[in-house]
This record gives sequence, structure tokens and C-alpha cells, in this order.
Amino acid sequence: MKDWMYEHKVYVIITVMIAFAAIFYFLEESKSSVSDVENIVPQEIKEEKDIPQVQEEIQEPEMIMVDVKGQVTMPGVYSTSQGERVIDVIHRAGGLTENADESQVNFAEHVQDAMVIYIPAKGEAGINVPAGTTVNPSNTGGGTGKEAKVNVNKADETQLQNLPGIGPSKAAAITEYRETSGPFKSVEDLKNISGIGDKTFEKLKDLITIQ
Repeated sequence: MKDWMYEHKVYVIITVMIAFAAIFYFLEESKSSVSDVENIVPQEIKEEKDIPQVQEEIQEPEMIMVDVKGQVTMPGVYSTSQGERVIDVIHRAGGLTENADESQVNFAEHVQDAMVIYIPAKGEAGINVPAGTTVNPSNTGGGTGKEAKVNVNKADETQLQNLPGIGPSKAAAITEYRETSGPFKSVEDLKNISGIGDKTFEKLKDLITIQ
């Protein structure tokens, strides 16, 4: 055996060297693979951190106050959200009474802050206050619907005819003016309507509003 190894020692040495070289190469490759994995993971974590976190902003609806008067079960001031309609607030106030005149109320109108929703009674005399009119701040202390002002920028022709001196033709002229010239910028602009002079305006000025 020794003679064989002595005769083939060159081959044995070469074989051993090749084996050691293969083992060394394998170990180096293993270290390199582990190092690559360790470098990739932190890089992926860093990239995830660099991605901006987009959070959807949920905007809460603006809360407003509405005063409900007249023929409702529970009159009073109610907190509601911008964009709700008159019918929603009336439901919150317990609904209409049996004596309510529904024909004078625009249930589909959007509510606004400081708005007065007045529900008239059947056969109510005087100036009927449509839903969506605003109240003169000086008259808000326990007043009735007759103290409310008609919004000439929002009232329809039927509601406008509740005003003294305003018949069908003048009511139509007011709505046409709004459509062609835009909303009234002041109550005095109502005198731009044909047939509404100083005398008629004097009767109207304390009963109307533009807001």
C-alpha cells in the first residue's frame, strides 16, 4: 500500500488539493449567498419605509343648526349636517301634526345654517312662511312665522305671491330676473323689477331677505 501511495503520490496530492479547493469554494459560495440575503432583506424593509403612507382623509360633514317651528310634533332647534333636506329635519322633529299644511312646504329643499323651517297650519291667515326662509335676528325671540322673511333668491312664484303687492306677473318677473341676472345682491335690487316702485318696495322691504 505504501509503495502504491509512494508511486502515485503526485496524483494523491493533486486529488487532495482539488478536494480542499472544492470545499473552500463551496464554503465561500455559502457565505456569499447568506450575505446577499442579509443585504436584500434590509433593503426591502427600507424600501417599504420609504413608500409614503397615503391615508384617506375622511371629512366629517359640517354640522349646522336649524330652527323648526309651526305644525310639527316637537318644535325646536336641531343640529343637523350640511346637505340634509327639510324632510329629514322634520322627521327628527317628530313629523307633522294633523293640522299641518303640507302644500306650502318644500320638503326636498337642502337645509342651511340658521335656517327656519316653518310649517304653517291649514287655513293659516297672513303671510305663510315657506320652508327655507330665514328669520330677522331682532325677531327671533319666541316670534311666530309672520316674523319670518321671505328669501327672494330662493322662493318660488307661489311663495312670492304671499308678499303684499306681488301677483302672478310680478312673481314670474322676479324668478325670471334671478335666472337671467343672477341672485339679488341687495333687497333694493327688487326695484329693478318692472312694476315694483318705491311704494311697493316700502311694503316689502321689512318682509324680504336675500340670504
